[in-house]
Amino acid sequence: MRNKKLIPFEIIEKAVAGEPEAIDAVLRHYTAHIKYLSMYKGRINDDAQDRLKAKLVEAMLKFRFDR
Repeated sequence: MRNKKLIPFEIIEKAVAGEPEAIDAVLRHYTAHIKYLSMYKGRINDDAQDRLKAKLVEAMLKFRFDR
């Protein structure tokens, strides 16, 4: 039985390798959480949202499995 809340490991591997479709899948998975974190006075702050997405992509590309 698979947990639907988790991103499949294969997608994570591909995102870490820099595959654009996989990175997009990870960003789509976290879209609601990113929007929640970028809320300010009841409105979504687009700059904060863009920064959070950029930081997530940066973290994916720096991640290493061999540690």
